[in-house]
Amino acid sequence: METYTWLRAFADSWHLLFMFCFFIGVFIYILRPGASKVHDETANMIFRNDDKPEGDDTGTRKGRHSEPKEAR
Repeated sequence: METYTWLRAFADSWHLLFMFCFFIGVFIYILRPGASKVHDETANMIFRNDDKPEGDDTGTRKGRHSEPKEAR
């Protein structure tokens, strides 16, 4: 039972302090100057090889739904 008590005291004090410092360090790392370019590139990575949808450049609606209907 002595080991459990020692580990519990360690987790309540020093490990809590370590986790708090780690959280603050990650937060500062994310907000560092110059990181926005990396984050923007990473956020838009999935759209890099997308092709433009067909018929997007016309701007007119075709087919049955050419006239929007009014909601009643």
